Amino acid sequence: MLQILVDEDKCIGCGNCYDICPKAAKIWKIGSVAHILDLRYCHVCTLCAMECPVDCIKIIRPGEKA
Repeated sequence: MLQILVDEDKCIGCGNCYDICPKAAKIWKIGSVAHILDLRYCHVCTLCAMECPVDCIKIIRPGEKA
């Protein structure tokens, strides 16, 4: 199963992940840090991880280890 992990210690809550995500409203909630709502809608485009200025988002595809 796909996982997106957000390192909450590094996250600054900038919202770049939300802004770049094609399905943002269904996947992301941004407060003081980013939170994942529902990965069923994720296309695994990895744009969120590429857009993160502090590299706090890690994409783990099936078969990969965290």
